[in-house]
Amino acid sequence: MSHQRYPSIDPKEPHSVSLKVLRLSRPSLVVQHPLPAPLSPPSTAQETPIPASLAYGTNGDTNPDPFLLAPILQLPPSFGSAYVGETFSCTLCANHDVALPGDPPPATTPTLSSPGGLAPVAPQQASAKKKFTRDVRIEAEMKTPGSGAVLQLPLRGPDGRDDSGDAKGTDLEPGQTLQRIVGFDLKEEGNHVLAVTVSYYEATETSGRTRTFRKLYQFICKGSLIVRTKVGPLPPAPRRKKEGGGGGRRWVMEAQLENCSEDVMQLCDMRLDLERGLRYRDCNWEVSRSAKPVLHPGEVEQCCFVVEEEEEEEEGERGAAEDGDDDGRIVFGVLGIGWRSEMGNKGFLSTGKLGTRVAR
Repeated sequence: MSHQRYPSIDPKEPHSVSLKVLRLSRPSLVVQHPLPAPLSPPSTAQETPIPASLAYGTNGDTNPDPFLLAPILQLPPSFGSAYVGETFSCTLCANHDVALPGDPPPATTPTLSSPGGLAPVAPQQASAKKKFTRDVRIEAEMKTPGSGAVLQLPLRGPDGRDDSGDAKGTDLEPGQTLQRIVGFDLKEEGNHVLAVTVSYYEATETSGRTRTFRKLYQFICKGSLIVRTKVGPLPPAPRRKKEGGGGGRRWVMEAQLENCSEDVMQLCDMRLDLERGLRYRDCNWEVSRSAKPVLHPGEVEQCCFVVEEEEEEEEGERGAAEDGDDDGRIVFGVLGIGWRSEMGNKGFLSTGKLGTRVAR
C-alpha cells in the first residue's frame, strides 16, 4: 500500500510522534516442501532443506508426522489485495519516539583550543529542553472512486470501544503508543485513499505549540465475484383443496458465481431478500446437506432458487404483481452472497434488484 506524505505547515523539524499503519488480516498455515530433493547433489550446502520443513518422510526425528501444511502460522508477506465485499481493517499506531541505546548521539560543534596552547575548551552548549507530548489524536478518512466527498471513519480502541466521539486526546510518555483500529466495508472497485491525520501538543517548560501531520495511503480494490442471473417461468403450483390456495405463478432463478479474485473462497450463505407477496425455495447445498462449495480462482458455481407468489394475497397486491411496473417488469428482490477467504476473512456481496418481464 503506497503512502504519500502530506505537506505540513510546521517548520522543518522532526516530529516527536511517528505513524505506523498495519493492515489486519488472519494468518495462514505454512506450506512445506511437497516433493523430495532432486537426485543430483546440491551445489551448495545452503540448498539442502531442513528436515522439519519437509512434507515427505525423512530419517530425521524433527518431522515424525509429515504433511503438506505445517502447524506454523504466518502473516501475509505484503499488503495483499483488497476485494469488493470484504472489510478493510488496519491498525493505526501513533508512537512517541525515543532514541535507542545504540543510536548515535546528535552532532555537536567541534571543540576549540584556548589561546596559549592550553587544553581544549568545549563551547558552551544550550541545555536541551525537555519536551512533553500531550493531547495526541488520530483521525482517519476514506476517499472512494464513486464519492466526491471524503468519508469520516469511526475509530475503535484495542478493547473494541468506539472512540470516534472522544474529543479528549491522550498524553504519551517517551516510548508509549496510541493505537486505534479502523474498518471500512469495500463496496466498489477502483482506487481508494486512506488519509490519516495525527495532531498533538508539544510543550516545554516555557512554551508550547500544536503540531499536525498527515499521511495518505492508496490501494486498489478489485472485484471478488461475478454474478450472472437468469430467470425462467415454471408451471403454476397445484392448488390445495383443503386450504383453497395455490395456483400462483412460479419462476426458476439461476445464479452463476465466478471467483474472479486471486484467492480461494468458500461459499457460506446465499439468500434472497424478496419483495412483499413473494417467497422462495432454496435448491442448493443447504437443502441437500452437502459440503459448502469451494471456489478456486476462475472456478464457477451454479445455484438455483424457485420464486413463487404467496398463496394468500390481497387483491391489490396480486394485481400489482401481475401487471408489474411501468416497464412490465416484476421485481423479485436482492440476492445476498456470503463467503470466507482462505485465511478465514468474511466477505459479503449483494446484487441489485433482480426480476423478470411479464409476457404480454
